Amino acid sequence: QVQLVESGGGLVQAGGSLRVSCAASGLSLRNSAVAWFRQAPGKEREFVAGMRWNAFTTYYADSVKGRFTISRDNAKATVYLQMNSLKPEDTAVYYCATGAAYQCSRSGCDGSLDYWGQGTQVTVSS
Repeated sequence: QVQLVESGGGLVQAGGSLRVSCAASGLSLRNSAVAWFRQAPGKEREFVAGMRWNAFTTYYADSVKGRFTISRDNAKATVYLQMNSLKPEDTAVYYCATGAAYQCSRSGCDGSLDYWGQGTQVTVSS
């Protein structure tokens, strides 16, 4: 059974940095991809960044491109989202998600997301 557990959220001032982590267990989806999403109060969940588990292909939402970096440590089965130059509008609950049929390329990510973490709160103060 796949389990995703996010951590590392918190309160940071605008312009600051934060790194959130997603530890995966029971994972045998090496040919698929993993992604970060976020959901702000009163808004729909939106895609943030994605990458393949077995390659360095990444894709970012325009709103975070150049500020956020997705990476992974396969030995630890952990995916990270480094967030720099944070803005108040980045405030949201951040989730990681993956699925056997989920794929990412340089032009985007697509497919079914079968597994989600519980989320971690990121709050950026102005």
